[in-house]
Amino acid sequence: MTAKIFLFIFLILPWFTLFFASSRTIKRFMPVTISTCFLMTIIFQIAYIYNWWVIEEYIVPWGYMTDVSFAYGIFAVGTFWIFRLTFHNFLLYTVVNLIMDIFMSFIMLPLLSLLGVAKYKNITFWQYALVIYGLSFVIYFYHKWQKKIFSTD
Repeated sequence: MTAKIFLFIFLILPWFTLFFASSRTIKRFMPVTISTCFLMTIIFQIAYIYNWWVIEEYIVPWGYMTDVSFAYGIFAVGTFWIFRLTFHNFLLYTVVNLIMDIFMSFIMLPLLSLLGVAKYKNITFWQYALVIYGLSFVIYFYHKWQKKIFSTD
């Protein structure tokens, strides 16, 4: 029961922080946030097939494959805020992402394991950190590309 409460908090609470962003900022960074959700869903599907981890506690019927609380909650909104605060400086963006990805891999995910939410199986903490750190480059260049498209209109 405690794990489900945390999962709902990780899904819903981060979205309330968007009240602190202007509508212009939300319009600017929401496409990359939605793209990140899509890419995280793909990563979760790959993880399911290759048995990288097992999700033991979930809040939606398909949660055994995709951790909705993470992919559509805390990770998505975290991506929004990292972009909002660091997009102007690539080095700052990469350093902040590296720190957050290491924090997620070595502190948050082991904590989720202790809560009985998920367990690593065929992937190490470092491998997971590299996967999500690599994702940060994909979404950064996606956003740069998209920004260029919208600025030409």
